[in-house]
Amino acid sequence: MYDMNPGVVIILAAFVLGMIARSRVNSTFNHYSTIRNGLGLTGAGMAKSILENYGLANIRIERVQGRLTDHYDPRSGTLRLSTGVYDSDSVAAIGVAAHEAGHAVQHAMGYSPLKIRTALVPLANLGSQMLFPLLLGGFFFRMTNLITVGIILYAAALLFQIVTLPVEFNASARAVTWLEKERAFPPSDVTGVKKVLTAAALTYVASALAAIGQMLWLLFAGRRR
Repeated sequence: MYDMNPGVVIILAAFVLGMIARSRVNSTFNHYSTIRNGLGLTGAGMAKSILENYGLANIRIERVQGRLTDHYDPRSGTLRLSTGVYDSDSVAAIGVAAHEAGHAVQHAMGYSPLKIRTALVPLANLGSQMLFPLLLGGFFFRMTNLITVGIILYAAALLFQIVTLPVEFNASARAVTWLEKERAFPPSDVTGVKKVLTAAALTYVASALAAIGQMLWLLFAGRRR
């Protein structure tokens, strides 16, 4: 037991946390999806209001299929909201929409962590795709250099997950600040949005923890090899 790879423990902890986080996101989102916000704004209306306030009316707001597939695409300057958010006037919908609008504001203001995360996307994708083939080749052919390359590439994926945390937390903080500034929203709406976004934040924490555990596993296994 003293020689157990410490990454395994962290990966298992991340798996459990991820399950808890997904369950909490679903239950919290489902609950606040049944409660209408005080102004009757749809998710699309919420996003449009925030973007226009920041002089970002040029950003397109589009409907996208799927559940909780909402995202902001900085490459095309498009904010995409899932059908359950775009057309809904629920507390959950305005929370998600305000969060994604927060990403658009980050992009417009040159928010450094977002710029770093965007720059890391190609390397992070490459690291995730090439990790298994490089490890398999390295262990099978006993080529330590391949294992080292795999670890270096995966470091970009790990950094991407870590940088994602402040990006997501900041977008949620911007969303809550906006709702608090718009005093027309009742306090119960703000409380609901906070709960929805806090639950979602746990999923990013779980992903980062899993990436850290994976890196520790790689480093430990590589050292032993």
